[in-house]
Amino acid sequence: MKLRLARRSLSGAVVVVVAGELDLFTAPILRDEIRDAIMQDGATVVLDLADLSFMDSSGLSVLIEAWRLATSEGGGVCLAAPQPPVARILRTTGLDRRMKVYPDVDTAILTHPE
Repeated sequence: MKLRLARRSLSGAVVVVVAGELDLFTAPILRDEIRDAIMQDGATVVLDLADLSFMDSSGLSVLIEAWRLATSEGGGVCLAAPQPPVARILRTTGLDRRMKVYPDVDTAILTHPE
């Protein structure tokens, strides 16, 4: 399965929907999308991971880069609705302590402080 992305502005944040598999081959696509989103739409980013079925270390690197770029621009990144395999990777690596994880996009938009 390939990576599919969609982007929309919602209540002062940019939501990037990430679906499919995030790996060595697809990570650059997400990296570019997040950079564009931050530069064009604002530095408060919600990554909707509800339909992301797989993520490897390349995907983790993209999330860390996104967080660094967004915070350097005065915003932040939070994650919404990661499925169990992705949530497990976030917990195992401790990335869920660096970026807030919410059960869904609406909660992330309402709760995220940036």
